[in-house]
Amino acid sequence: MEHMVFNWTELLKSAMVMFAVIDILGSIPFLLDIKKKAGDIHAEKASLVAFGIMLAFLFLGEGVINFLGIDVNSFAVAGSIVMFFMALEMILGITLFKQSPQSMKTATIVPVAFPLIAGAGSMTSIISLRAEFAAVNIALAIFINMALVYFVLRMTGRIERLLGEGGIAVLQKVFGIILLAIAVKLFSANAAMLFQAHG
Repeated sequence: MEHMVFNWTELLKSAMVMFAVIDILGSIPFLLDIKKKAGDIHAEKASLVAFGIMLAFLFLGEGVINFLGIDVNSFAVAGSIVMFFMALEMILGITLFKQSPQSMKTATIVPVAFPLIAGAGSMTSIISLRAEFAAVNIALAIFINMALVYFVLRMTGRIERLLGEGGIAVLQKVFGIILLAIAVKLFSANAAMLFQAHG
């Protein structure tokens, strides 16, 4: 990180990556299923908990992986592989990561806030972005996405009726392709730096 300043380009890129990874619009059918079984999802609590988890990982995650003796580039390569499979999941319509929740008593926190919003994909993406962008831009990108998540959680029923099944499916495919391209770029950039470091 050679710079720690606000940058619109970094903010937009980070926000796009987080939007594609969180895939809150693609999760609408899953959210409706949870709402039906649990009775309700508290939008404020889910958004705040997920925001807290992601911010903590943004500022503490790098320290933790350094403590474990892993460099950011290695984690970014691992993250890009996770993002690659998440993109395949979105494009091909297969399920690799998301599982049906076993208990619906704490549906707002588990599985909505974690791992649906702030899950493995979000965590690895944050560390991957941290290898390239300033923390302030990623933090703002997370905040923007959590505001959007809050809006979607509040408007789940209306959004589903507005987009329809076809609209949601198209969104999943489009963001899947964007995420796939980002994963490939992240992998190539960080893998090259790893080879240089060990060369």
